[in-house]
Order: sequence, then structure tokens, then C-alpha cells
Amino acid sequence: MADYSSLLATVLRAYRDPPNPAEENNILAKTNTLLANLKNPLNLSVLTSNLLAAPALWQSPHELHTCMRVLSVYNTAAIHVRRNELVNSNTPTIRMKPLIGSGLSSEAWTRATLKGLDEKTNRWKQVLVLTGILIGMEADNRRSLSSSLRSTLERAIVESTNWALVEPLQTGLLGCNAVVLALTFAFPLLSDSAKQQFNCNALLPSAVEGMLGAGGFQCGDFITFITNDVRPTRGINWRIDSPSVTTLQHLVSGPLMQNMGPVTRLVSFAIEHASDCTVVAHVHDLFLDFTKELFQKWSYCPLSSIDLASETAKLSPDVLQGPYPMLWQVLKKILYSVASSLHSIATRSLLDPFFRDDTRAPVTAAMTLAALRNMSFISTRENAGFFGVYVFTYLASLDIITRYTGSSVAYLESIQPPASHGLLVPSPVIQALTLFYLNVAEQMAPSLPTPTCEALIISPATAHLSPTSSWLLSPANSNPRSSLTRDIFEAAHSAVLAVLSCPQHAALTIKLVPIYVTALLSSFPSRISPRQFRHAFRIVMQIASPPFPISASEPGYVEAVLEMVRHHAITGAATQPTLPLTELPTKAEGRGSGAVGVGGEEPPAPMISEQAGLVLAVIDALPYVPLPHVADWLSLVAEAVSAIADPGSRAQARSRFCDVLVSGELDVERSAVAVAWWGSGGGSVMALGPPAPANGGEFVMSGALGLGREGSRL
Repeated sequence: MADYSSLLATVLRAYRDPPNPAEENNILAKTNTLLANLKNPLNLSVLTSNLLAAPALWQSPHELHTCMRVLSVYNTAAIHVRRNELVNSNTPTIRMKPLIGSGLSSEAWTRATLKGLDEKTNRWKQVLVLTGILIGMEADNRRSLSSSLRSTLERAIVESTNWALVEPLQTGLLGCNAVVLALTFAFPLLSDSAKQQFNCNALLPSAVEGMLGAGGFQCGDFITFITNDVRPTRGINWRIDSPSVTTLQHLVSGPLMQNMGPVTRLVSFAIEHASDCTVVAHVHDLFLDFTKELFQKWSYCPLSSIDLASETAKLSPDVLQGPYPMLWQVLKKILYSVASSLHSIATRSLLDPFFRDDTRAPVTAAMTLAALRNMSFISTRENAGFFGVYVFTYLASLDIITRYTGSSVAYLESIQPPASHGLLVPSPVIQALTLFYLNVAEQMAPSLPTPTCEALIISPATAHLSPTSSWLLSPANSNPRSSLTRDIFEAAHSAVLAVLSCPQHAALTIKLVPIYVTALLSSFPSRISPRQFRHAFRIVMQIASPPFPISASEPGYVEAVLEMVRHHAITGAATQPTLPLTELPTKAEGRGSGAVGVGGEEPPAPMISEQAGLVLAVIDALPYVPLPHVADWLSLVAEAVSAIADPGSRAQARSRFCDVLVSGELDVERSAVAVAWWGSGGGSVMALGPPAPANGGEFVMSGALGLGREGSRL
């Protein structure tokens, strides 16, 4: 039998020594051995009380790591005690054979250890011990304790947490971070009744500090260290042995950073259950201030000038394979954590009368949108912002603020991106702000006055669509093209279409439709795909038809625009099949369950010509042709389909034409006209061509006898 008395005396003396980082692991390893093997319950209590007061441990420079080690020591010891108890209970009793470990039951060991948590011990240190015991005894369905003792343990965790956090100045930053760290492990094991006893008014500020402060995201200061180390030369010189890389590695390995998901869930819980709304409002301010500082620090960092498309050309392979991906993982973790916390605030703002007040609601929504805008340089990178929590927070805030016209106008004016300098390509940060602005403007179009729409939406959006004023279309934006080019271009189109779709902006629509159609034609097919062109053109035709007001004041708009596109298709469009009929979804958009080709790959999209793309757009607009002119346009479209030079493209257009006629896209009146045109009007021959001769080339009347036919005449 091992004698642990001398080891206990040695460890107790080591606790009183000055801190020595080299000996810390050795001390904790011996402590773990003693906890699992001491037989006298009194010694367990003495060991625990001395451990929580040991200068050798609690004056260490790596204090939060020490907290994690102490929690792990009690977790590991509890697991060993429970395992030894099961082994001893399943082993036949043999005379003189010693028991494995301490021989104490899980209940007796737990009670003995808890007696070491006296009133002289800091409450936050008690939370570490209590959590270590709880997860060691009860995690992974071990069920080592009785229900009464487990309830006592849970209640002790909650009470110690509340006592520690209600006086954060007395507890100190380390103590608050240690409590948050412990709760990330304990929270999933606590019962609902125990969770309801937390003082969330005290827990919430400490949890947010743990997320954003020195133990978590360091208020974004790691970016400042990178800025000081990076030297802009012909490329970006960021040495992998620089101090900023070491700082980044220490940040990533921090206990709270490695548990940021549970920390975020803890923050969300505290936001939802805090009884003091002013505490939630204060935390909202903290998130906005954090994202503002993060954006400013990133804007000054030379790495912010690197577009996703040019990273390989501007960064060395060592950086691309080492600190650079690590940096973006940290930034994405910031996005996910902050967006999830803002999601809880947005949810509460929909239900809580404090936040639903007409004075406070638009301010809260604007602050949330501002925080999301400050993180747009992260969310726009490889569609990082396309996750449910972010989308809900974004749309819910927009729904709230658009109820207040004045607040919507003020917010949209406040977030206008800096003006671009001619045709020079702006930095990726400015591009992200521009994309965010256009997306917000699209959603706000229905709630803004018409003059405001023209000034704040149409003017900036059309500037990005004009070949003479947009950097998107300039030669400078090439080799390689900016990664956000397509997103900004599509957002500009969507913003214009959003304004055109609002009946209250009819006066603006009448002036804008011809200009927009001209811009569409100039952009196709070099900058937008057939699918995008057809979608935008169909919306324009719908806007110009009843019941929209423009149809009453300008009844000939639809036909004029259709004739413009049809004429261009016949006279000036390319006839080579170089464009995809439909675009396959990207990895970010996900792939459907359509047909797949050999080896599980999706089949390539059919290729069509520019001419066919224009004719298809006209076909898509047939449901909006004025009723008196439907028959005429059916004939014109049939002629345009027959005029398509490429046989494959012509077949695709003919198939779509027939589909429009029979699929129900036409309303009842237009369908009746189409039936008459197809039958007595000769439309079937115009659409499909003359029927093939029955005898391989000879045209004969029905029932006629063929010439040269051999056989009996009887």
C-alpha cells in the first residue's frame, strides 16, 4: 500500500512556495494523485482548502490557464473515484486484498471535498472545484451521485456564481473570467430549475466581458499587433516568427477562446433572462463599441487591402498556410459569437415592452444593423454571413426600423459608403460596406419617400451599373477581378428593381424604366448571365403592366420595351452558343437534388447564344403583354424563335415558348387568345414549323394514293 502521508505533506509545503511556472504542472499532478487516493475524508478537506489558497498556483502569470487546470484536476479525480468505486463493487471480496484507490464512495468523496470550501475561500475558486466535481461525476451519463447530492451541488454552483459576480470589483477580472469559464462546462449539466436561479443581471456583463475582453477576443487588439508587424512592400511582408503571430497563437489557445461556443450560449441565456432591461441595453452598447473598434483596427491593417482573389499573389506560402487562415478563423468566430448574441437581443426586442417602445425600437434596430455593418468585411468573405442566426437578426432589425420612415432615412444616410475615386477599385473594406448598403437599401425601398429613394437608392445603384462611372466595369477591375464584383453588381440591380416594384414610386418608375432596360442590354451578356437578365427583364415587364400605375399613364411601355429587345435579338445579337442557359449553384448556395452525371457530378448546363437569351426574355414577358396585342406578339415571338441561328439554342427557345403557352403562366383571357392563335390563326405552324411529310418528302392530301405504288387495285 502506497503511503500518501508524506506526499500530502510535501504538496502542502509546495502550495506555500513562491510561484514557479516550471513546478506548477508537477504540483497539480501530485494533487490529482492525492485526491484520487487519500482515504481519510478530513485529509481531502484539508487538501482542497489549502489548494484554493496556494500562492504557488494563484500568483501565476498564466492565471486563467491555472483555473482551467484546477477544474481539470477535480474533474479527473472525480472520474477516477467513480471508476474505482465501480471496480471495487464488482470485485469479489477477498481477505486482505486492498481496495483500488481511496476506497471511498462517490458520495463520501464528494461530501468530504465540499467541506474544504469554507467561508475563507473566494467564491469564484469554489465554482471551479464544484464544476470539476459535477462534470467528473455526472457528465456522459455517469450518474454517480444521488439526486439530493446532485441538487445540492448544482445549487452550490449557482449560489457561488451569484455571490462572486454580484460584486465584480471585489471578485476581479480573473475571478469573473474563471466563473464564466467554469459555467461553460457546468451549464449543460444544470437542471432548468437551477438555471432559473442565476442572477442574470450580474452574469450578463461578466459573460460579455469574458467574450470580448482580455480573456476572449481581446477587444480586437490582436489586429493592432499585426498592423505593427506587417510591412507593405511589393507584397505583404508578414513574418511567421513575428510577435503578432505569437500573440495570435496565444489568443487561439486561450481557455475562453477554445470554449467560445459555450460562452456565446451563456451570453444568449443571460440576455434572454436578465430582468433588468437597462443591463441588456448596456450590453448592446458594448457590442456596438466592440465592432466599431474592430472595424477601425482592421481598416488600418495592411492585410485589409488584400482581396480574396489576390491572396496567393500578395502573401507568401508560409503565411497562407499558417497565421492567415488562423486569423480569419478568429474573425469568423467573432462574427458568429457577436451575431448570436445580437440575435438574442433582436428576439427580446420583438417581445419586451421596454424595447418595443416607439422611441427605443428604431434605435435598437439601428444599433444592431450598425454592428452587423461593422462586421461586413467578415460576413461578405465567402458568404460567411449566410447562417440562420445572422439572417434572422438582420431581417428582424430591418423589419423594425422600416416601420419608422424618419429613422430609416436617417440610418440610410448615415451608412452611405465613401465615394469611389473615378474608376479606381476601392479597398475590400469599402466594397463590403457598399454591398451592405445596397442590400439594406433594397429592403428599405417600400418605406422611403420617392425623392429619398431617388437620392439614396437609385443614384448610387445606377452608378454601379453604368460602364462610364462604375469601377465594377472598368479595366482596372481585372486580373484578377474583385471577389465582390458580382455580388455588388447584383445588389445594385436588386436595389433598382426594388424601387421599381413599389407602386408609390410610379413617378420615378416612368422615368427610370427606359434607362434601366438600356443598362440591362448593355450589361448582357458580358456582365450578367441569361438567367439574371431574364429575371430582371421579367420584373420590369411586370412593373409596366396592370395593376401598377405606370400601365395607366403609359400603356405602350410594355410593347415599346419588348420591341427594343426583340429588335436587338434579330439585328445585333451574337449567334454562337457561349452562354449557360441556367447557372449551377455554388458551394455556398448549396446544391439541390437534381439529376447528376457520371461519378455523382451534376450535368453541365445547356449552352445558348446571346440571341436566344434575348428571345427567351421576350418569351418570359408574354404574360404581361396587353390583351389586345397578345395575338400579334405571339406571331412576332414565333418568328423570332425561328430566326435563331443556332439549332440547339432555337430548340431551347421553342421549348420555352410552348411551355409558356401550356403551363398556365398566361391568365384566362390571354390563354383563350393563345388557343385561337394556335388553332385557326396558324400559330402551330409558326411555332413548330410545317409538319414533316408522311412519305419521306412528298406532300399529299389526306387519303391520296401515292405514285408508283405497287400492288393490287382491287
